[in-house]
Amino acid sequence: MGAPFAPASVSLRSYAHDGLDAVATITELRAQAVLAVRHGFDGVMTSEHHAGFAGYLPNPLQLAGFLLDAMPSGWAAPCPLLLPLRAAALVAEEVAWLAARFPDRVGLGVAAGALPVDFEVAGTTMDDLTARFATALETLARLVRGDTDGPLERDAAIVRCHDHPIPLLSAAVSVTAARRAAVNGCGLLFDSLSTTTRCRELVDAYRAAGGGAPVVLVRRCWLGEPPAGAFDRQVSVYRSYAPDTATAHWGHDELARSNDAGEVVEGLVAAARDAGADALNLRVHVPGVDPAAAREQVEALGEAVVPRVRHALAGVVTR
Repeated sequence: MGAPFAPASVSLRSYAHDGLDAVATITELRAQAVLAVRHGFDGVMTSEHHAGFAGYLPNPLQLAGFLLDAMPSGWAAPCPLLLPLRAAALVAEEVAWLAARFPDRVGLGVAAGALPVDFEVAGTTMDDLTARFATALETLARLVRGDTDGPLERDAAIVRCHDHPIPLLSAAVSVTAARRAAVNGCGLLFDSLSTTTRCRELVDAYRAAGGGAPVVLVRRCWLGEPPAGAFDRQVSVYRSYAPDTATAHWGHDELARSNDAGEVVEGLVAAARDAGADALNLRVHVPGVDPAAAREQVEALGEAVVPRVRHALAGVVTR
């Protein structure tokens, strides 16, 4: 298994299940991460919301550490972590030390955030959010490359990043965001609902601005008959708070689903090709999908879909 977000990699998104207590939640997520890498996934991504928002935990970096501790191989990445909720330098320190514990197995993706309760819990506001994110991203990108002459120059894990930089993605829903990522040497992360046409526009802008890092596309998928209405309900939840700049470019059904593994492979590879993405991050979890069903999907996709997608991606994506 290669580096986090490496071209042609296929990773799994990790989400908490409804109805489990805190201890059982962590136990289940660790078990699913182990299943994922044992059945062919390259790594696992975690993401962030607060105040018990369904499916999410509050610290994706901490959760990535929990998962790595259980996984016999493969990588993990908080992706995305909501950067404006924390000091960028502290994020850099924490991820750098996690990478020192699990060398070459840690990545990081960041986003600005959009859910008001996340900022309320953190004791901050959404004022000047874009400017705050841009400043924090510049600081973070520099530090995870080990480039510092400030107070962190004595931090051993940050120093290590000079020779072992941590792969970094930035979520993007606009041309400005794509160009910002390119300037800072970051890759791109696209959500599971953005159309491939819009993603391609942003990738083209990113490459034109000098962006050379991986582009990762999140896609929902299901081998077999998906739970009735579960994915549609989750899309409705996201639409309730996502900014218009994002939802304006969302599709109606970005779910790759079929009883035929070959058709799922074709759908995922076509999405990556059309978007200009280097790698895929697959999601099977939504509220209503129980742990047993999620485990079945992880195993089935890992065996029948992931290897074929990886093989195809190696020859599909060009820059």
